[in-house]
Amino acid sequence: MTASTLSLLIVARNEAGRIADCIENGLWADEVVVLLDRSEDDTGAIAERLGAKIVTGGWGNEGERRTAGIEACSCDWIVELDADERLSPALQTEIRHNLSSDIADYFVIPFRNYVGNRWVAHGWGAYNGVAAKACLFRRGHKQWLGGTVHPAIRLDGRRGALVGHIDHYVDDNIAEMYDRLNRYSSAAAIDAIARGEQPGALSTFRRFFSRFIKSYWQRRGYREGRYGVALALFSALYPVLTHIKILEGMDKSSRDPEGAD
Repeated sequence: MTASTLSLLIVARNEAGRIADCIENGLWADEVVVLLDRSEDDTGAIAERLGAKIVTGGWGNEGERRTAGIEACSCDWIVELDADERLSPALQTEIRHNLSSDIADYFVIPFRNYVGNRWVAHGWGAYNGVAAKACLFRRGHKQWLGGTVHPAIRLDGRRGALVGHIDHYVDDNIAEMYDRLNRYSSAAAIDAIARGEQPGALSTFRRFFSRFIKSYWQRRGYREGRYGVALALFSALYPVLTHIKILEGMDKSSRDPEGAD
């Protein structure tokens, strides 16, 4: 039986400070592909020096960006990483072992999310962090769908789960977390306006409270002190800010329809 091969795919934009660590974390893969989206710093030069295959371009749509990265990979299996993510040693061992097995077509991998150097174990969710993702998959068994932020995916075939984790250095601090909230809600509003969607005020009001309770209580964010409060507020404010920005965008379009195109 021919041994299966692995591509490490990293999608990055202006990540000169982190790209080397990310690539070196996965240099044992058969190839490293770095997709550069409108990058203006030395990310590409650093990646090229480390032997990565470079793909450059500009994608305003997250799903299209991820799809382009997958299409640039040539190996049997692909593991996706962002520049702020690292494969733990235990996970690397597991991946090597499972490439030679035939038990699944994609694997869900658990995440450890960090704020600064602190592993914040509880309270994540609702667009501010994930507990696990299908990051390892056989070619042709994962498809990214359209969307500017957090696009949906389609998975095909047998599901597997790994025990080793990915370390995800989400934000340097709480201020950066809320900068991200601003970006995410703006992108979500753009998507909603493009689809002609306008959420109801009552629904948004309910989601504010339900998301806070889910993050702080059901996901035990209270165990994380101020970080748990910050995560719960992130989850709660996301639909509210998105709603307000949708109304703002629609109002601007109605006043200036030509400028909105």
